[in-house]
Amino acid sequence: MRCSFCGLNIPKGTGKMFVKNTGEIFYWCSSKCEKNFMMGRKKKKLKWTEQEKKSKKE
Repeated sequence: MRCSFCGLNIPKGTGKMFVKNTGEIFYWCSSKCEKNFMMGRKKKKLKWTEQEKKSKKE
């Protein structure tokens, strides 16, 4: 599994799973990722996310 916010791998037995009424499933590795996701922050603007690291390389 990968975190829906930061993109890091989540070890088995850890993290949180959230299911929306529409059937979408989100996984979070930490409360930091969960809070940022719920607040509507953009992944590309945060230096510690995998998506931002990939955009810097290109």
